[in-house]
Amino acid sequence: MLPLLRVGDRHVFTYTLPETKTVPHLYPESPDWQAMPQVFATGYMVGLIEWACLDHLKACFEPGEGSLGVFIETSHEAATPPGLIVTVTIEVDRLEGRRVGWKVQAHDGVDLIARGRHERMVVRWDRFAEKLRAKSPS
Repeated sequence: MLPLLRVGDRHVFTYTLPETKTVPHLYPESPDWQAMPQVFATGYMVGLIEWACLDHLKACFEPGEGSLGVFIETSHEAATPPGLIVTVTIEVDRLEGRRVGWKVQAHDGVDLIARGRHERMVVRWDRFAEKLRAKSPS
């Protein structure tokens, strides 16, 4: 990993919420999920937080590197309907070897919808693929 990040670095990421990222779309095969309102699904919100952190980190990768989420802790404080712009603001709060951590917040233009922490581990894709092959059933 290139040494471009510093504790305190901030990044802002925006995303217009489509209907396809609402609760009924999370597990379409589940009747329980289908009965729920069309608001931003927590599972998709977690993915958006990861995307924001990945977007911040990607300029630091050396060739053949990437990152994997290894920790997430977040609240989901308000419902967000499709069409609103979600802004994820992140700040690096941990740099420890190949592990990078951020404080995160998400806002939908009306309410603070999330706050918490996310961490990612920088990996070499060739080594990761080798470990995955060894673990996969043949």
